[in-house]
Amino acid sequence: MKDITKLTLVDTLNGLKKKDFSSLELTKAYLENMKAGKRYNAYVTECADVALEQAKTSDEHYKNSTNRPLEGIALGIKDMFCTKGIRTTACSHIIDNFIPQYESTVTQQLLDNGAVFLGKLNLDEFAMGGSNETSYFGPVINPWSKDKDLVPGGSSGGSAAAVAAHLCVAATGTDTGGSIREPAAFCGCTGIKPTYGRCSRYGIIAFASSLDQAGPIAQTVEDCAVLLKHMAGFDEKDSTSVDIKVPDYQSFLAQDINGLVVGLPKEYRLDGMNPEIVAYWDKAAEMLKARGAVIKEVSLPHTKYALATYYILAPAEASSNLARYDGIRYGERKNGNSLDELYINTRTEGFGSEVKRRIMIGTYVLSAGYYDAYYLKAQKMRRLIQNDFLEAFKECDVILTPTSPITAFPIGDESMLENPINMYLNDVFTVSVNLAGLPAISLPIGLSKDGLPYGMQLIGKPFDEQTLFKVAQKIEKDAGFERK
Repeated sequence: MKDITKLTLVDTLNGLKKKDFSSLELTKAYLENMKAGKRYNAYVTECADVALEQAKTSDEHYKNSTNRPLEGIALGIKDMFCTKGIRTTACSHIIDNFIPQYESTVTQQLLDNGAVFLGKLNLDEFAMGGSNETSYFGPVINPWSKDKDLVPGGSSGGSAAAVAAHLCVAATGTDTGGSIREPAAFCGCTGIKPTYGRCSRYGIIAFASSLDQAGPIAQTVEDCAVLLKHMAGFDEKDSTSVDIKVPDYQSFLAQDINGLVVGLPKEYRLDGMNPEIVAYWDKAAEMLKARGAVIKEVSLPHTKYALATYYILAPAEASSNLARYDGIRYGERKNGNSLDELYINTRTEGFGSEVKRRIMIGTYVLSAGYYDAYYLKAQKMRRLIQNDFLEAFKECDVILTPTSPITAFPIGDESMLENPINMYLNDVFTVSVNLAGLPAISLPIGLSKDGLPYGMQLIGKPFDEQTLFKVAQKIEKDAGFERK
């Protein structure tokens, strides 16, 4: 019998429907993979008993022909999503014993559609990081590692690594500045960050509220299309949720792209850029051109300010959101001789260095005398960046760029750890999408000379994920990327 854990989500659903295997058999196979793949450190909480019970329920639904759209599909859940009765930590020591009494809207929708939850996946602490090295539970190891252990990208590193190593059919992620797309690129997976407001943020532990957005990571474009349909939707419990009908994304995949205009932003061709990435970028454009698309250069003139803007606004919002973790209202308490000392002891021991760094930056830019100089200027720049995209989309339907300027690098890379700015620079192609609230998908395009995956990114108009899926599937078919 073929290894059922190697199947895509769509093929897995077909196999379950045809009764080639049961949901219980599928779940047990993934639980065995999880045991064998512990070296990757992808899961921080495993839910074997819960998953097996859910799988039995799914088999009953198949037996009675009452199966739901995702019936029996074994998923991994990023540990930023609150899961009722299942430990949820954001991979931080300060809440490493938190067990929610409610379910996030996204995970509730997945459960309502028949999904099985294998466990909670590792991430950078409070989603702050680009390599999954800031987790309280230790770094995730990229399954593409060879001689050296490589990072999987961040913050959804556990999600991407679990998909790449076949430790789940697919996984949920969150994306604040590239945290779905970069790990997908580093691990040879496909991941989409939807339009801001497309998926509810209710029950997702907040990092930066105006930037965070949930999305799926899976093996293929079609898998992501299926999963996003059941993650998205309006939610009255989230004031930023947008009441727009969710299309059947899968139905758009077969449409051709003849006459569709693909924009290539000239500002993304950076000085000293890796020639391999440039070659793959040009190759992807040629693939689309061969299918009838029109390739056109566009301009996003404020791109050079995107990183600075993001690393003012995101820490400012993080500073505000994480103020609640003080040992009194939330978080593990570390007592002191005074209230101030209690705060200091709790947050000193509870937070890691990257979280502390961003809280300090955020508190600084929000403080008296600096709010106008930094925060307000960054908000104005955010509007200009958004306007750049809106102007560009008057000339094109989608924008094609690399996902990251690099491939996965070794865990403990001194150039990244000694100067955090080097880590931040890896987000150069992704953060502007979050600032503008746009949808973007990353998919693998090929391998570097060292045998590591490169990702290609497509950016779309607001709430036009269907066009991204349609175009991305053409690249996926023509690139013929082989997932190990």
